[in-house]
Amino acid sequence: MTLIIDYLCNGFLPSASEAWQRSIEAQGLSLKIRQNPDDGFCDPSTLVERMDALGISALQIVMSDEQHHHGAFNFSDVTARYDEVSDLVRSYPSRFYGLWCFDANGGIAGVERAREVLRNDWVVGLYNHVHSWDRPFDHADFYPYYMLASELDIPVVMQAGTSGGLVPSECGHPIGVDRPAIYFPTVRFVLSHTGWPWVDEAIAMALKFPNVFLGTAAYPARHWSSSLVEFLRGPGRTKTLFGTNFPTVGHRNALEQVSELDLTDQTREDYLGGTARRVFSRLPC
Repeated sequence: MTLIIDYLCNGFLPSASEAWQRSIEAQGLSLKIRQNPDDGFCDPSTLVERMDALGISALQIVMSDEQHHHGAFNFSDVTARYDEVSDLVRSYPSRFYGLWCFDANGGIAGVERAREVLRNDWVVGLYNHVHSWDRPFDHADFYPYYMLASELDIPVVMQAGTSGGLVPSECGHPIGVDRPAIYFPTVRFVLSHTGWPWVDEAIAMALKFPNVFLGTAAYPARHWSSSLVEFLRGPGRTKTLFGTNFPTVGHRNALEQVSELDLTDQTREDYLGGTARRVFSRLPC
């Protein structure tokens, strides 16, 4: 039986829906927040029931402190807070884990805050939302966090490609992982969001480096390029991770689209959870 891991999920409580809507309205975007009652925002017990019905073992939730960015979009406005995820972990052990979205403007204090949070085993990785800072993956401000990830043997998930907010996209170009992957060979880097619109470049980085992986959060399978499908079926079988970036994609919807792919049982098992367990070493085997 495949134990499914969603490597990247945002806050799912009803209050999070309001935060997303405020952010969308502030930017003047035409996006819509998912309101499907069977696949949308809900209380924790309802979500766990959904997870059980869908065969989802665990969700990894992005969390951060309040951060201050330039422009209309502030990613920390829509992330969960540490206490919120900590409460979930206490109430539902082994079902929820955290990804710490670090503050690249925080200096040494930001690094020490990340170290403090990572003392908790349920915090399984770092998250780099480069669009908040308009700095490429190989910017020097990120290197102390990559060093911390190397020291603690945890991965770094990077939002690659464009962003739904009104922020510059070029900083998310997948080629930016080139130097970090070389300089920090023991750190496992996950290029999230398929790297779109630079999917082929993201695939190239995952092929080039043993420590670079590709995450499909925010892009359900019907929206994949043919090169991504072939990558998953071939050399990317053990390099590709399932994710939703909820609320961008609901879990039921995402899994229904995966079921439409012509995958071998082993490829499906690796994609839906096996590879995540190898990348995120703090997850139970």
